[in-house]
Amino acid sequence: MPNTTQLTDTLSSYLKPEDIVQVEEAFRVAETAHHGQMRKSGEAYISHPLAVATILAEWRLDAQAIMAALLHDVVEDTPTTSQEISEKFGKQVADLVDGVSKLDKIEFQSEAHAQAENFRKMLLAMARDVRVIIIKLADRLHNMRTLESMQAAKQQRISHETLEIYAPIANRLGLNNVYRELEDLAFRFAHPNRYTVLSKAVKAARGNRREVVSKVLEAIELKLANCHIEATVTGREKHLYSIYRKMQEKNLAFSEVFDIYGFRVTVKDVQNCYLALGSLHSLYKPIPGKFKDYIAIPKANGYQSLHTTLFGPFGTPIEIQIRSQEMHQIAEAGVASHWLYKSGESGISEMQQKTHQWLQSLLEIQNESRDAAEFLEHIKVDLFPDEVYVFTPKGKIMALPRGATAVDFAYAVHTDVGNRAVAVKINHEHAPLRTELNNGDHVEIITASHANPNPAWLNYVATGKARSHIRHFLKTLHYEESVALGGRLLEQALRALKVDPASIGAGPWEKLLRENAGKTKDEILADIGLGKRLNIVVARQLVSLGDVSSAEQRPQGAITIRGTEGMAVQFASCCRPIPGDPILGFINKGKGLIIHTHDCPTIAHYRSDPDKWVDVEWDPDTRKLFDVSIKLVVANQRGVLAKVAATIADADSNIDNVSMEEEDGSAYTTMYFTLQVENRMHLARVMRGLRQIAEVVRISRMKG
Repeated sequence: MPNTTQLTDTLSSYLKPEDIVQVEEAFRVAETAHHGQMRKSGEAYISHPLAVATILAEWRLDAQAIMAALLHDVVEDTPTTSQEISEKFGKQVADLVDGVSKLDKIEFQSEAHAQAENFRKMLLAMARDVRVIIIKLADRLHNMRTLESMQAAKQQRISHETLEIYAPIANRLGLNNVYRELEDLAFRFAHPNRYTVLSKAVKAARGNRREVVSKVLEAIELKLANCHIEATVTGREKHLYSIYRKMQEKNLAFSEVFDIYGFRVTVKDVQNCYLALGSLHSLYKPIPGKFKDYIAIPKANGYQSLHTTLFGPFGTPIEIQIRSQEMHQIAEAGVASHWLYKSGESGISEMQQKTHQWLQSLLEIQNESRDAAEFLEHIKVDLFPDEVYVFTPKGKIMALPRGATAVDFAYAVHTDVGNRAVAVKINHEHAPLRTELNNGDHVEIITASHANPNPAWLNYVATGKARSHIRHFLKTLHYEESVALGGRLLEQALRALKVDPASIGAGPWEKLLRENAGKTKDEILADIGLGKRLNIVVARQLVSLGDVSSAEQRPQGAITIRGTEGMAVQFASCCRPIPGDPILGFINKGKGLIIHTHDCPTIAHYRSDPDKWVDVEWDPDTRKLFDVSIKLVVANQRGVLAKVAATIADADSNIDNVSMEEEDGSAYTTMYFTLQVENRMHLARVMRGLRQIAEVVRISRMKG
């Protein structure tokens, strides 16, 4: 049976006895769940979650995080459910376990720099509670400490992933000790030969330089004491991977890396940091350009210190960090320091606020007194508030702005994918194209060769790329449709002048284009289609510019409306004409041809301007559904809406929109429907069916 003494001893130094009882119960549940499971090393599997919990206890995390660490593999690897954990240990513990499980499912596939950066951001963004990331880092740390039992190929893969993903996250969160250990362990397995050679060289150098180090240490301590500055001075050795990285980046041999040794000076407050800096600069000369003030300008993760490099004895450069005790606490423990380091009961210190401004939720709790458990409630991670990270079907990660929809994703993949999108699967389930994406979503766009962008997409896309491509497509489409409509309107006007459109050759057109410098034939036709030019005016110009034959034998003819013309022909929303209605065409400048019903009250005041009206008629074979509005007055009884909807469906009509007047306590209510029908006969069939419902008192079609 694994030994829990170390965990219990550590926890008893800072947790309440009732919390320790809960942790012991979580251990029993985990041990039972993992019974019979073994690790690759041959140990009982429970030894792993126990080790992770012990690491977290050393970082003094709260009881919920310790319980989640003990249970972090039970949902994935055993029959225990998240619901059972929630009932036994509370929703927060279940949420932490669930968060760690989600991160475990994500596989890092590419070694490209941008992919690694996005992967790190996505891991951080997916973990809504910072403790999820800390548990994951402790889990990775223990796995790295026990990597010997894995096969060489797996050691390599896990080590590269640790160097690219997890060590930088530990650094981002300010967990310096974890960051250094992860890097050194990963270096050891990723480059075993280089690790062996370098560690031997460092050991040899340590012996050679011991005299220099002790001499410098004594000199620093003496100088600070003479200046009456209370300080703790320690010599520190750079960790192996940082030496290796320096050799790689600067192309140095090991003998050229001088700052293997550094010194840390810890004083009581900020003022003493600068006093210590001044006294050390008078002891050894500073190297120009090697001074950094991270107290005045802290690093992104809140790290604060003064860094300076000095010419030591025998001309050896020595690196010195000067920081206060509070800065040291935060530098070593990072995010975890929030609940293990409190400056009295007045709340969170100013230092800690500066440290974690990037943890957005701290802004609300500047001056309030909270215990550690309450504090945790407020540290939800939103490190990248403006971005979401999603997967393509091939596992590539894409960064999109917050609020981006499936349409934005489609255009981010490729313009053609956006233009041809008809549906989307999010996490393998069908969803509307307007669905907003969340971190970690797996998104697959379904396309069709006949599909075109929908103007309604412009209402909810979040990216400029999607918006500009949709507009460009619609503008091009509108232009092409306007050219076609303009051609039909011009033909109609020529026939009205008793001219055969086929007799208008290239000559009259060339003369007309010369008079309209810079215009093409298509542009003039598009202007007619958009109502910017009158068809009858252009027709007269063409007739006057050339020899044309008469078309007296041919009927004048109206423009036929099929309903599939696109944006160049629009159906007025005031009267919603449908095939079978007597109709008129009204040329609206810039919008093209608008079709109204003959008796639409909205157009009464336009009737006096005959130049704007066009004769139109329905094509006998329209293959499209048209919107029509109807109004029903019904008895206010339960189930009446369901009856109405069922009757409409039975008549092969679709409901596009429905609304009702607000309840006023009367026995009757008014319903408004927008239906899709093929023609007037179809609408009559729908209305006949609705009249047969006992609760329907009155029914009418709405116009104007």
